[in-house]
Amino acid sequence: MKLETKLPPPVLMLMLGLGMWVVARVAPAFAFQLPLHPFVAASIALAGLALNLYPKILFRRAGTSVNPMRPDAAANLVTSGIYRYSRNPMYVGHALILLGAAVYLCNALCFLAVPLQMLYITRFQIQPEERALSARFPQQYAAYRKAVPRWV
Repeated sequence: MKLETKLPPPVLMLMLGLGMWVVARVAPAFAFQLPLHPFVAASIALAGLALNLYPKILFRRAGTSVNPMRPDAAANLVTSGIYRYSRNPMYVGHALILLGAAVYLCNALCFLAVPLQMLYITRFQIQPEERALSARFPQQYAAYRKAVPRWV
């Protein structure tokens, strides 16, 4: 399909973040108050950033590609560290960064960006990655898929 692995996940996250900002400005009727929202938002977004950066370190240590546009370029299957709990911690990190942004913006409509990101990433990024990894590491990836959830 044309959209598969064509839009870099960080670009999608930034586009959705910009959309959230616009929605918060044009739909103030959906705004709400949340005590300490900047602190809560920053905490969530920082957790997301950590979940996005730490896996990149694991990929580099394993000597494999971190490029989401080329899932077929994987030299090794990373299953240690955070990858024992989620097959896609970087995308979980993106979802948390968007969640933090939604909390910061305090607009109920902004929260729709999180499931939208998860649905898009699952269909157009994760599923093609899974096909590529299944072809490249058939037995190892099959066992890994059974043991570790896609998201969390």
